[in-house]
Amino acid sequence: MVENEMRKILCLVLLLGCLSVQGRDFKWQRVRMDGSRTGVSAPSVENIPEALGKVNGRSYQAPNGRKFCGGVTPAVAQALIDAQPRMAEVKEVIAYAPKAMLLGEPESELSDWYIDELARATEKRAGKKVDVAIANFGGIRVDMPQGDVLLDDILSMFPFKNYLCYVQLRGKEVRALLEQFAATRWQVVSGPRCVVKDGKLVSALIDGKPIDDKKIYGVATISFLLNGGDDIFVARNAVSLEEFRDVYIIDVILPYVRSLTAAGKPVAYETDGRIIIE
Repeated sequence: MVENEMRKILCLVLLLGCLSVQGRDFKWQRVRMDGSRTGVSAPSVENIPEALGKVNGRSYQAPNGRKFCGGVTPAVAQALIDAQPRMAEVKEVIAYAPKAMLLGEPESELSDWYIDELARATEKRAGKKVDVAIANFGGIRVDMPQGDVLLDDILSMFPFKNYLCYVQLRGKEVRALLEQFAATRWQVVSGPRCVVKDGKLVSALIDGKPIDDKKIYGVATISFLLNGGDDIFVARNAVSLEEFRDVYIIDVILPYVRSLTAAGKPVAYETDGRIIIE
């Protein structure tokens, strides 16, 4: 139900946007949606007008008092407001974060938090040691907000149906992956501590030791990256592969978040300098 409502809203936004720019030049720009122009914030079930503002005919008044008359803004705002009752089920507060965890490369509190838990979960499921864990930054879609964390936040953070995998790779294959990241775009990594300079992998340590090209390492990853997702081939030349098709990313992260709350702990993490780009 929620997914259908969001699809309707997205289609409306795209349609109205296309109508409004006919005959005009435009370009895409990625910006962080922080509510700075309107004061809009993620609503709970109880504070929809305060969080999203109000629509009166063809006029929209944002939470910060700013008014938008005509154009597509009131229509889009009304669509978002109308969808909120149907989205009540995902507005449950499930955790608390003392500060926002923002996504950033080559590592960030959010990406480290995510990949370290993915490594632990894969190790538990496989019953084998995980030396390296690899995921892609593109798989984390939104930041962790400060304050109350909604179920919607976590579902939006990890929306893709990618399942856990355990791959055994020789050291030379692990090194090749890290060299690819150094030369192109660094990805989300747990286990190795790496130094990169001028697009080259200067050093890579696992358990405090240089990678042994002949040693077999246990690698946790997700199904999307096995055979070419984001041009990453984790399963290439694998010694063995186990696919846990019944365990999606959200099946790991959501129970983990709930367990933190049950234990009276916040959602918080610190980077550890695992990746240094000079």
